Amino acid sequence: MIQSFDSLLQMMEAFPDEQTCIDHLTAIRWKNGAYCSHCGGTTVYHFSDKRTHKCGDCRQRFSIKVGTIFEDTKLPLRKWFIAIWLIASHKKGIASTQLAKDLKITQKSAWFVLHRLRYASRTQSFQAPLEGDVEVDETYVGGKAKNKHGGKSGKGSGVAGKAAVVGAVERGGSVVAKVVEHVNTETLEEFVDNTVSATVASISTDEHSAYRRLSMKYAHGVVHDTNKVFVDGNTHTQTIDGHWSQLKRQIIGI
Repeated sequence: MIQSFDSLLQMMEAFPDEQTCIDHLTAIRWKNGAYCSHCGGTTVYHFSDKRTHKCGDCRQRFSIKVGTIFEDTKLPLRKWFIAIWLIASHKKGIASTQLAKDLKITQKSAWFVLHRLRYASRTQSFQAPLEGDVEVDETYVGGKAKNKHGGKSGKGSGVAGKAAVVGAVERGGSVVAKVVEHVNTETLEEFVDNTVSATVASISTDEHSAYRRLSMKYAHGVVHDTNKVFVDGNTHTQTIDGHWSQLKRQIIGI
């Protein structure tokens, strides 16, 4: 069973040693019964150390970490669990140098931990179609042109040289974001179709013309930012705007 904690101290009390972390990971992975991480066989023998197992079919020995982001790591699971809590709890992100100090590991190891956890968050199992009331918006991510080096610098603070990102958030639920090459009708419609459930209650966007055809498929509400109309009944993009704000704060923070 996956647990939730209100503080780092509470989490450390729940996992006082390495074995409790292993037992927790085992309970999550084998909630429907033990299986081999190599071949999927269900005839699994358990060794007395409570950390090693052997498949009765392929005869391979393995630990519960095989086939996960923790495979081949030399770091204790307890430090991985602390890293997960820190990353998920810091709204402005955490730099690898700071994580290294918090976990008492090298910066290189902390950088590796951060990248593995970010990779894990991209798995499709976290990306079920969004339902209910959904907000969609696009933003641009990148530094100011005047701060870039040498020949890359330029004038103004427009979108030139920045990455376009489109996102959708389910109110009270998950958020999905994707880097896109173009912010046009075809690209944004494809993103919405692949991200949002066909039975979605409503979609809220700004007045960007690329969203104009969404009303042909969904209950589509539009807020007119240029006219300073940010909320119209149940129609607003304040949730996704807040997400973009936190994302950019994280980039600056790390």
